Amino acid sequence: MDNAGSQAGPGTGTATGSAPDTGTPDDPGPGSDPGSGLDPDSGIGTGTGTGTGTNVTPKVNMSMNMNTGGPPAAAPAPPLAIRLALPVDAPAIAAVHLASRQVTMPYLPPQRRTHAEVTRWIREIVLPQCHTVVAARGAEILGYASVRGELLDQLYLRPDVRRAGIGSLLLAAARRHRPAGLSLHVFQLNTEARAFYAHHGFRVVATDDGSANMENLPQLTLRWTPAAAPVPPRGTP
Repeated sequence: MDNAGSQAGPGTGTATGSAPDTGTPDDPGPGSDPGSGLDPDSGIGTGTGTGTGTNVTPKVNMSMNMNTGGPPAAAPAPPLAIRLALPVDAPAIAAVHLASRQVTMPYLPPQRRTHAEVTRWIREIVLPQCHTVVAARGAEILGYASVRGELLDQLYLRPDVRRAGIGSLLLAAARRHRPAGLSLHVFQLNTEARAFYAHHGFRVVATDDGSANMENLPQLTLRWTPAAAPVPPRGTP
């Protein structure tokens, strides 16, 4: 979320990932921008392949093979997985963080940190101090979310995979980690992220003028608390 980097990090002080997929609050983009809309299913990483066979003579089969010049069927893509982040993931996480912020939050000051510096921040600060999960398709890291205490401190997606439900999957993993509730900070300018979190039940609980974050941009504090279970009427077995 925009708070990415609000600690010792390369960044800022407002959490929320990469601007979400405009139109559906499912995928926040860098930092914490998820957008607004319906939660598309995450059907990423699926693939199909088809083949046909016919009982014909070898001569006919040879002729058919010679006349079909199409490329071979592509192998199915690996399935999407939400898993714990590992130190080896730090460079890929850093790349997601930088790309997401650049593309989805153009109002931020120019990034002064290098990829190597952000990678070191991820490896030495974020991973040791936060519960961090990644959305991965095989060896590719598509997004990540970090929870520190009850604060959703980071939620960023690679810009080219927004609006596929991946932001919602990362948020669901964060909620499972902190089922009693989560808070986060988001820039007031980050309208897509605000719409994304509102769609997922977060409500504004505080505002500030930005003097507490590195970007000096006004931000909101949002909070999600699970609904209380209904109390059964007296006398109910």
